[in-house]
Amino acid sequence: MSFDNLCKLLAEKHPKPFANWLLGHIPDEISILKTELSIEPIRADSVTFFKTEGHILHIEFQTQWPIIPPMPLRMLDYWVRLYRLYGIPIIQIVVVLLPPSAETIIENRFQIGSTFHEFTVVKMWEQDTALFLNDPVLLPFAALTQIEKSDALLQQISERIDRIESVEEKCQVSSYVQLMAGLKYDKNILKRIFREDIMRESVIYQEIFQEGEAKGEAKGEAKGRQALREEMVLAMLNEGISLNAIARLTELSLDQILQIQSGQNQ
Repeated sequence: MSFDNLCKLLAEKHPKPFANWLLGHIPDEISILKTELSIEPIRADSVTFFKTEGHILHIEFQTQWPIIPPMPLRMLDYWVRLYRLYGIPIIQIVVVLLPPSAETIIENRFQIGSTFHEFTVVKMWEQDTALFLNDPVLLPFAALTQIEKSDALLQQISERIDRIESVEEKCQVSSYVQLMAGLKYDKNILKRIFREDIMRESVIYQEIFQEGEAKGEAKGEAKGRQALREEMVLAMLNEGISLNAIARLTELSLDQILQIQSGQNQ
């Protein structure tokens, strides 16, 4: 889903703020670890691995607490395979975005007989909102930091976005915020609070579209319509056009747009 790709995209694009949030400090060295763990239960769209000084940081984002397969078993499975490959300590953190049902128990350990494995669970609804309001990178998660829905919190987030000086960054952060907040809030509320200048975006889109058509005619049909559309998406992203506007104008899903953007950053 879109939010999985978004969490992974943000973490891999800005590893230091995420490390500071989840570890409590910024490692001197941190890099994305492109490991080959291809068999189940690995889900590439929700799992991120980083390599720091003498450790591997494994972050997994979950909308809600999964039951099958049990998360403790999955984390043990990841740990064993990562340790077999790299032979260094592994810090595992599961970030749960939404509270589960009342009867669901969130366990952070696996134990059967003498086998014991423990990991960290971060519950977004228990996090300090101020931490996320004060960092544009983490701002998309701010709407999930309270159990109850709050228009006042959304208004705070909107005001923080307005303080961002760069138009491109402001559009980008606004899109990410709305996508993440959509897990919890009604889209009509989000549209009311996070207003967009559609006319401006539409004009820019038309210019990009005309340029893209010209390139397509010059190159012929070799690259195909899909390649041209991807070029247009990247151009609009570079212009600072929001994800929601790109989705409306290209008829691509937010998930498809995030995949194109993620491919550009690799």
